[in-house]
Amino acid sequence: MKRPVAVVGVGQTHHTSKRPDVNLAEMVRQAVDRALEDAALSYEDVDAIVLGKAPDALEGIMQPEQLLAGALGAHLKPIIRVHTAGSVGCTTALTAVTHVASGLYDRVLTVAFEKQSEGNAMWALSPSYAFTQPMVAGAGGFFAPYCRAYIMRSGAPSHIGAVVAANARENAGRNEYAHLRDPMSVQDVLNSPMLWDPIRFLESCPSSDGAIALVLSSEELAKKGPRKPAWIKAGATFTEPMYVPGRDQVSPLAGRTCAKFVYEKAGIKNPWKEIQVAEFYVPFSWYEPMWLENLGFAELNEGWKVVDRGDQKFGRHLPVNPSGGVLNTNPIGASGMLRFGEAALQVMGRAGEHQVGGVKTALGHAYGGGAQYFSIAILSTEL
Repeated sequence: MKRPVAVVGVGQTHHTSKRPDVNLAEMVRQAVDRALEDAALSYEDVDAIVLGKAPDALEGIMQPEQLLAGALGAHLKPIIRVHTAGSVGCTTALTAVTHVASGLYDRVLTVAFEKQSEGNAMWALSPSYAFTQPMVAGAGGFFAPYCRAYIMRSGAPSHIGAVVAANARENAGRNEYAHLRDPMSVQDVLNSPMLWDPIRFLESCPSSDGAIALVLSSEELAKKGPRKPAWIKAGATFTEPMYVPGRDQVSPLAGRTCAKFVYEKAGIKNPWKEIQVAEFYVPFSWYEPMWLENLGFAELNEGWKVVDRGDQKFGRHLPVNPSGGVLNTNPIGASGMLRFGEAALQVMGRAGEHQVGGVKTALGHAYGGGAQYFSIAILSTEL
């Protein structure tokens, strides 16, 4: 990056299945107001706005950036919209980062959201196109074969997904903003209905209404702020075609390449030793061991062993998704930015009850489409 960029403000709504108390603009405004308050700034201090959300079909609102311009305080200010499927939240944040790093703007507001209760995500994610693999009743039907392939090639025992889900729910119980917080055991998960073999009901993400906003600043302005910022050491977005002969759909090349790229930019040689907390995009529990391998935290076919040992639990070597993650909060368009924002909060030391001790470096990650879009950011306490 041409010049350093920092997160100076984070704001999010309380996530839930339905927000009938607010319309879409009001819900987004709540997150934005909280982010600006967190940064001790006002709308007048923002130079530009970068907005992101998942497919328009999820809510049936075309060009939401125009609908929400007023709520975002975008009058006479540049505003753009980003879309990269499920990874859009993290991609949107990184797009905002580049606008500051380039020198084009000094302070950018970025926001992502979803109000799934006013749409039909299952329908929107189940199209049938000629000569392509159908989604088969939502994203779970699409990704279940990849999870089965991982189990077959790694030899992972069948209980691993349930262990991930139960641990994520325990983490969510510490996060006041999480959608699902009720305790559940591994046995509860194993007893829940099978939706798409090997994915059970309690190994699947919910449908959430919610929004998150971040304020990004240049080095000069960040140092003048009232709080310790989270410095963005590196970030990147990589993609690959969904349908290519020989493509590794269990551990996609774009994910591995993206991770390698950001580690090199951040000066990280061993992520397992040098990163203290990670927020992965895990909509279905089996993806946690899969991403541990894809992102270089575990060797090939060894990710499930990290889970089995409990090394990724809160208070252990590498806490993964201490916020509860996508398995417990999933406003699709915002889920990737929540990973970025939660990583920033960990670095700032302001994650509340789910704060991990001694965090100097954190990773935020998101994927989207047919596991083809990847965005990763490294955040640090140090410039």
